[in-house]
Amino acid sequence: MSEYILARGNGRKIPQEDKIFGISSRAKAAIAEKGADQVINATIGALLDDDGKLVVLESVDRVFRQLKPVDYAEYAPIGGTKPFRDAVKEAAFGAHAPEGYMEAVATPGGTGSLRNVISNYSDAGDQILTSDWHWAPYNTIAGEIGRSIATFRLFTEDGRFDVGSFAERTAEILAKQESLVVILNTPAHNPTGYSLTLEDWDAVIDVLNQEAQAGKAIALLIDAAYIDFAGDADEYREFMPKLSGLAENVISIVAYSLSKTFTLYGARCGAMICVAKTQEIADEFKRVCEFSSRGSWSNTAKIAQVILSRIYSDPELLKIVDDERKQYRDMLLARGKAFGEAARECGLEIVPYDAGFFISIPCEDPDKYSRILEEQDAFLVPLAKGLRVSVASISEAKCRKLPRMIKAALEQK
Repeated sequence: MSEYILARGNGRKIPQEDKIFGISSRAKAAIAEKGADQVINATIGALLDDDGKLVVLESVDRVFRQLKPVDYAEYAPIGGTKPFRDAVKEAAFGAHAPEGYMEAVATPGGTGSLRNVISNYSDAGDQILTSDWHWAPYNTIAGEIGRSIATFRLFTEDGRFDVGSFAERTAEILAKQESLVVILNTPAHNPTGYSLTLEDWDAVIDVLNQEAQAGKAIALLIDAAYIDFAGDADEYREFMPKLSGLAENVISIVAYSLSKTFTLYGARCGAMICVAKTQEIADEFKRVCEFSSRGSWSNTAKIAQVILSRIYSDPELLKIVDDERKQYRDMLLARGKAFGEAARECGLEIVPYDAGFFISIPCEDPDKYSRILEEQDAFLVPLAKGLRVSVASISEAKCRKLPRMIKAALEQK
């Protein structure tokens, strides 16, 4: 073994294996050895059918197959093509666009939005605020550019949004920083499946406006990656007009991804869309985020931009895509309902769940119980506060079976 460590900084602390991908790899190996019927692989953050095959919307695939080489081989502008930037605003907000000045910048999925917001709306060494239950790569993204994640309690004891903890942590961090980035993953939160209610949003906006009176800069990043699998597309966008009520020094930014909504995971495309009080702030957003894009990934793949533009330029095609997605959304909702019913029947506690790809089970020592379940060919993701189940990747029958297995595992001392 070499005595030298040549990689600087991150090279000393990066784990040898990504936890989620490592468990997923072992699950796939078990499936190859024992067969899909004998294994529950609840690790995958993508929608699979009951046979374990990736769901790809046929209507979207038809658009893809009709493209000409120039549609995907040519560079896209750094900020995205104009038709894409117009279409993605419509895709993100639907009929509930807030009042304000909007700009959109193309990104490689929702992850690119997170990276650009943290880079441009916080300072080196700052803390970024999100909930205690959160997508683990938030820590990676923040740490990679010299920031860290701080958390507030997502839930009160009775399972409601803990606005008191949110207010306390917001004030605490802003007392020592000149700016604050807040990340709220909603609706269909990863990893719990919770969606902020309209009342929750009123409370969040009140807290941010109160803190904004001191004149410090606040960026509210709404990670909406799962919005179109949260339930009724219109209902889950009703909170968006409330963003117009934020103070001038609070910019809201929606991270929208084409991965889940259009089953274009591998195309790595999304957008960050700001809602600002003035044109100057919106222009600044576009300028700094495009600059950061140029300095990291340069520009985003054009192919998904063209696909989205084509879909939104044809109302009949858009309806076909929406109708097809609804069939799979209903399948996903049925799985979540089945898991919840089975959990109640066996007395398994789950974190409040509304909709989406994931359900979480609170427990101590989640790595231990993940290993116990893995020995039974049930593969879950251990998080800091519990176990994550992807109901997106397992059948309704397995959703009904798994809670009893988890309950039995948790009873082992």
